[in-house]
Parts: sequence; structure tokens; C-alpha cells
Amino acid sequence: MKSSMYKTPMWMLRMSHEKQDILLKLMILTIGCILSFSTRLFSVLRFESVIHEFDPYFNYRTTQFLTTEGFYNFHNWFDDQAWYPLGRIIGGTIYPGLMITSAVIYKTLHFLHITIDIRNVCVFLAPLFSSFTTIVTYHLTRELKDAAAGLVAAAMIAIVPGYISRSVAGSYDNEGIAIFCMLLTYLLWIKSVKTGSAFWSVLCALAYFYMVSSWGGYVFLINLIPLHVLLLMLTGRFSHRIYVAFSTVYAIGTILSMQISFVGFQPVLSSEHMAAFGVFGLCQIHAFVDYLRSRLSAEQFETLFRSVALVLGISATTVGGLLTVTGKIAPWTGRFYTLLDPSYAKNHIPIIASVSEHQPTSWSSFYFDFQMLVFMFPVGMYFCFKKLTDANIFIIMYGMTSIYFAGVMVRLMLVLAPVMCIVSGIGISSILTTYMKNLDVSRRDKVKDKKKSEDSSYPIKNEVATGVILLLTLFLITYTTHCTWVTSEAYSSPSIVLSARSGDGGRIIFDDFREAYYWLRHNTPEDAKVMSWWDYGYQITSMANRTILVDNNTWNNTHISRVGQAMASPEDKAYEIMRELDVDYVLVIFGGMTGYSSDDINKFLWMVRIGGSTDRGSHIKEHDYYTPQGEFRIDKEGSPTLLNCLMYKLSYYRFGSVYTENGKPTGYDRVRNKEIGNKDFQLDVLEEAYTTQHWLVRIYKVKDLQNRGA
Repeated sequence: MKSSMYKTPMWMLRMSHEKQDILLKLMILTIGCILSFSTRLFSVLRFESVIHEFDPYFNYRTTQFLTTEGFYNFHNWFDDQAWYPLGRIIGGTIYPGLMITSAVIYKTLHFLHITIDIRNVCVFLAPLFSSFTTIVTYHLTRELKDAAAGLVAAAMIAIVPGYISRSVAGSYDNEGIAIFCMLLTYLLWIKSVKTGSAFWSVLCALAYFYMVSSWGGYVFLINLIPLHVLLLMLTGRFSHRIYVAFSTVYAIGTILSMQISFVGFQPVLSSEHMAAFGVFGLCQIHAFVDYLRSRLSAEQFETLFRSVALVLGISATTVGGLLTVTGKIAPWTGRFYTLLDPSYAKNHIPIIASVSEHQPTSWSSFYFDFQMLVFMFPVGMYFCFKKLTDANIFIIMYGMTSIYFAGVMVRLMLVLAPVMCIVSGIGISSILTTYMKNLDVSRRDKVKDKKKSEDSSYPIKNEVATGVILLLTLFLITYTTHCTWVTSEAYSSPSIVLSARSGDGGRIIFDDFREAYYWLRHNTPEDAKVMSWWDYGYQITSMANRTILVDNNTWNNTHISRVGQAMASPEDKAYEIMRELDVDYVLVIFGGMTGYSSDDINKFLWMVRIGGSTDRGSHIKEHDYYTPQGEFRIDKEGSPTLLNCLMYKLSYYRFGSVYTENGKPTGYDRVRNKEIGNKDFQLDVLEEAYTTQHWLVRIYKVKDLQNRGA
């Protein structure tokens, strides 16, 4: 006894068991938050503090403008450096939640005399909110099962690669805070359903408003919650609690969401929101029917119900059809159709299909991002089905729908990650609870009875419990190891600063992107217009401070198609388009020298498809860029149309005289593993302005028209 008292701090011994339990949970949650934050800082430790990817550069640029110019000017900002010559109204075409959150943190820190650059706030915002997500996950899972399951789920989401991919330091994108907003909305919705309290429902509506202001994925929430209510109706679980909760959330949430300029009247005019509106109407009808049932006899109620249901059904169908036909209710968007039919975008909207995040998810990606959660998720679903409650029905629906959407579009793996952790946490906690009890019973029997008590129906209870616990412990250890490795190798290197391994195992850094943008910023006129594929638009405006024709917003398919037509045309035809668009410089990404596979040649067929998708580009046919055998080749057997188009020439200019590998001829492309077919050509209407150290970025200047008689 003295020994145990010596080992345990006195201040803990004086605490009650409940307080000790609370303290232990707080310590575990704190460790989880620290782990969540620290695992997302690999990119900062390995490289300088940089913004990742493409969209985050636009978010960073707009946040800078917000903090320096104020919200009023930000809301009314017309950006003349984007989509030349069209421009872009920033305040009405973005979800401002991310920028406002960063600006509030920045202003608060400066009010407290903590001087920090807005760039650092942007870099560390996603890791900060990932810590908040860990806490919200704990509370949400506790509402579904208990605190033990909540702690397991919180520990899992702290390091799960599927979430880390969008919340590492420097990943300054909408999803960095949107997942926190989504889970907070779900947590408050569950509390609203359990209590029927208007207080929790109003808080849920406010959390939903924050979600709407942050990410377009809010459409998933405003369809999932009504679907939950509808299922509760169909299964006879609808009650006054559900009525109060959903009516409050929908009414207040819809009014608040319409205050976001980019959303506007969509909640009452677009097809994506009609399910919520319909369920809201059903709630009112259901409540009114319950009132009539209490006032009328069974026969009177039956007659009235049939008549009213028939009239309302016909009226709703007629009005809905007329509003849809007349265009008062906007049809579903292309991205929404893609979720229902994965082949829709490829067949009808190539600009959506060209985005890598919109591709279907491979099975290996599920294991890569979730590891053991892939196997524990069905176990957790079993325990949720085993004890069906209103809250468990919601998490089951969330799990099922998110699995489908994540399979259709790889980007939505991010939406699946939280529910994988929550449901798997429930499964792991339930298994451990069950078998730990078996282990404890066996030990207690040994101590008290001095003999091994065996149940005739379960003779090896202790051995089975020990084996299951050890196996699960091994799984958790491998899960931690896998998550750490994936974070380090796949999700910690900013895409703008590339790295590779040399032959001796050392690390080679390719900083060509920033090198090229720096050159543009300091060696071109301030009013220069740069044409590139839309992937690099945000980076050029943010880092080079130059006007671009198209960017990652991809709102105008016709304008992007015009750029695609220029890239896919011969020099003379491309020159006409470039003169039409006032292009001064053309920027292309080329990976043939270094082996960088995400270059413009590999994206070229999408330029062809998008370029030929409009009336002005109808002469551009994809099959013209293939060989007679249907192959896309850049060697001598390649299509003459491909070997003479602008993109090919800008990528391979002067490359035909360069040796890239020992034992290979000049002009050997290390990405396509072929010797290029068109080597000794000259440019007529463009001239090389700058090529980066590793040839990753190549910049060309468009020549002026020749003088008359020259």
C-alpha cells in the first residue's frame, strides 16, 4: 500500500474517481490535439513556411487584401488581374469564411500585441482547426456511444491521412476549416434531436451558417440532415423533438445562408436544396396531421387525410414541374450530376472531368488513406445497427452516403475520413470494452477464489480476451506507423517545391515554380498578360502579380476553351488567338527533363477536349492528335497535328539537342520514355524569354506584329 501511495501523486489520491476520470480524458484529449497539430507540421519542418497547391494561393491573396483594405472593400473587390479581359467580382464569387477567420485571428493577435505576419496565420490555420476537429470528434462520438469511444475516435482522426491531406501546415484551403464546421454542425444536430431544444437547434443553425460561409460542400449537410428526418418519419420515430429541431435549423439556417453573396437565393431556387425544402414542408404537414388526428374520429380523419394528401400531392408535383420547366428552380449543377453518374462529366463537361480531384477513387487509395479503418468501419456499423437510436441512424446514413460519394470522387475522401474514425472508434471501443471485462473477471476470480473459474460454455475466456486485445493493440500500432509514414512521404511536401531522391540517397529540391514566378514579377511589365493552362492561374496572380487569362475558378468554360484552342493549334492559328486576347507571355510546365509527370503534355488531351467543346473550337478533334492506331505518342510515329501544335513546340523547343540520360539519344523525354519526333524546329511568332534551372517552367514572349513592308 505504501508503495502504491508513493508511486501515485497525492493530489490525485485526494480526487474522487469521477474527477480522476475527467482529468484523464482531458489529458488524453490534450495529447490528441498536440498530436493532431504536430503531425501536420512536417512541411514546415522540412521546407520553409510555404503555401501548398493552387487554390490556397488565391485564398492567401484575398486574405491579404481583406486584412489591409477591410471587409467593405474586400466584399466589393473587382479583380482585374483575373480572367482578362473579363475580370472577376471577388466578394460575390467566393465563400469568405476562411478569409474572415484568418483576418479575425490576425486582428486579435495584433490587438494583444502579438505581431505575426498574415502569411503565418494562413500557414498554421489548418493545423489549428484540426486540433479543434479532434475535440469535436470526441464530443460527437460520445453523444453516439460513450466517452471511451470518443477518445478512440479523437485519437484516430488526429493522425488519419485522409484528413491530414487537407490540413497540413500550408494547406490554406476551405476544407481546412470546413471539416471542423461540418462535424460541429453534426454534433449540435444530434444534441438538438436528443433534447428537442430550440437552444441547441439555434446553435446548430449558426454552425451551419459558418459551414456555408466556408465551403460549397455544405450542400451535403443540407441534404443529409433532411434525409435523416425523412427516415425517422418513415420508421415511425418522428416526434415533437425532431419537429422543433429541424424546423428551427432549416428556417434559421436557410435565412443565414442566404446572407452569403455567393449563395444568394440558391437555398430556395436550386434543385440541390429542394430536398430540404420538401422535408420541411412534410414536417409541417406531419405536425398538422397529428393535430387533426387528436381532434377527429378515426373515420373522419381517414377520409380527410386521403383527400388532402391527393390534392397536395398533385399540387406539389404540378407546381414543382412548372417552376422547373420555366427555370424558376435551377437545375442540378454538373458536379452534382457527376456524383450521381460518374461518367456524366467525362461525356458532357470535360472541364470538370479534367480535375484530378474529380476522378473516381481507386481501392488502393482507401487503404492508403485509412489503413485499418477500412476493416474496423464495418465492425463499428454493426454496433450502431445493434443499438438503433435516432443518433445512430444519423451516423449510419452519414457513413453510407459518404462512402458512395468518396468512391465516385476522390476529393470527397475528406468527407469520409471523419465518419470512418467515428464509426471505427465505436467498433474498437466496443470490442475492447467487451474483452477487457472478460479479462478482468478472470483475474478477479484468481485473486478472490484462489482458483481458476471456468465457464463451461466459454472455457478459455481469458485466453481469447488476451489474444483479441493483443491483436487489436498490434493493429493500432501499425495504424500509427502507417499514418506517420504516409504523412511524411505523401502529404508533407508542398507541390510548389518538389523534391526527389538522388542516386546516393540524398534529397534534391526543385524550386523552379517560385523561380519562374519571381522572374515574371521582376522582368515583365506590370500590365503584362500571361497565358497558361488554368491550373497555374492562382499562383501566377499571387506570386508573380501578373494578369492571367484563366485560373482555377473555371467559371467560364468558353474562355478556357479559347486558351485550349490556342495550345492545340499550329503557331499561326494560335498567334491569332493570342493577339485577340492581348497575350504578352505564355507559360508552360514541362517535365521531360526531370521526369515530372504532371506537366502540360500529360494534360494536353484535356486542353484538346475542352478546346473542342465549344462552337468556336469545333474544328479541333481529339482523334487528330492520335496515331492511326489510336495512340497518343510524342515520337516520330506521333500524329503530325500533335507534333506541330503550339503546346508541343513550347514544351520541346531546344530539347532536341539535350541529353537527359546516359545511353539515350538527345531529346529523350523521361516522362513519356520516348525520343521526341520533332527536334529541329524554330519558333516563328514567339521567342523564349526564360527557362528555369531544371526546365520545369518555360516562359515565352509573344512577338509584336511586323512593321508594314518588313
